[in-house]
Order: sequence, then structure tokens, then C-alpha cells
Amino acid sequence: MNLDDNQAPTLPILLEGRFAGPSEFSALIRQAFVNAAAHGWREIILSDSSFEDWPLGERGVAQSLNDWSRSGRRLTMLAKSYDEVVRRHARFVTWRRAWAHIVDCRKNVVLPADDLPSALWSPAWVFQRFDLARSTGIAGSEPSRRVMLKERLDECFRKSSPAFPATTLGI
Repeated sequence: MNLDDNQAPTLPILLEGRFAGPSEFSALIRQAFVNAAAHGWREIILSDSSFEDWPLGERGVAQSLNDWSRSGRRLTMLAKSYDEVVRRHARFVTWRRAWAHIVDCRKNVVLPADDLPSALWSPAWVFQRFDLARSTGIAGSEPSRRVMLKERLDECFRKSSPAFPATTLGI
């Protein structure tokens, strides 16, 4: 038997440092979800004004979210509006419907869109975009970075309300 046949698949290494450009930003999101599933991150927070340029509708992202989803997990999202999620990310909308019991979507209409962080937070690793037009930011696993981002997100959540229901009831 070949030793290579017994080796576990290699996980993408999560960036520690600066990123720049839409392709690096999208790659970070894909890598984060693969790692979340492989390492069993219990909680993930996503924040963006609209999520329009996130790769949430991609087949690979949906598969990673399926692999990550299980009892005891929690995904929280914060946005100004979920209109672009519905328009651009059909696979994510379908996944969200199936896993509504572990997904909490919130909207913050108090803060200006530019003040809402564009970020992914987990207990293990985070990233934040500072320049949305150029998709530049920083990522890392340092405790201080994770704590500072979590505190900022918590403040945004305090001024938020439920949004993006998994189903809509009609009369």
C-alpha cells in the first residue's frame, strides 16, 4: 500500500497577515469554511453590509458549510440588508433554510454601511477587510485580534434586530 493513500487531505493554511484583492478575499472565505469543518469550529460570525462580493453561493462553500453543520454549531450573520444574498447566493439561501436552527441573521440599520465591519470571526481565526473597494485587510489567529473584532461585532449586534428569515409565511 502506498503511504500517500493513508494521508489525510491537506487543509489550506489560513493566512496570518495582510491580504489584497477580490481573489485573495474570496480564497480566504473558502479556506475558512474548509478549516471550520475540518477543525469543528463551534461558532462563526460573518459581518458585511450586503455580502454581495462574498463567494457564499459557490458549490464548494455550500459543501464546506454542510460539512461544518451539526448540533452545537452556530453561525451568526450581520448585514445592513440581505437583498444581495437572496439575489446572488441561491445555494447559500437553500443551505440557510435547511440549517435555520443553527443560523441567526441580524440586520443593523443604525450604523452607516461603511461602519459595519466586513469580517469573519471564529474562536480560532479572524479576518477583516478595511478597504472594501480594493478588498484589502488583515487576517490572523492572534488572541488580541480575535478579542478586538469580537468586541466590535458585539457592539454592532446590540444595535441589531432579526432579519432574513429562513422562510416567509404568506396569507
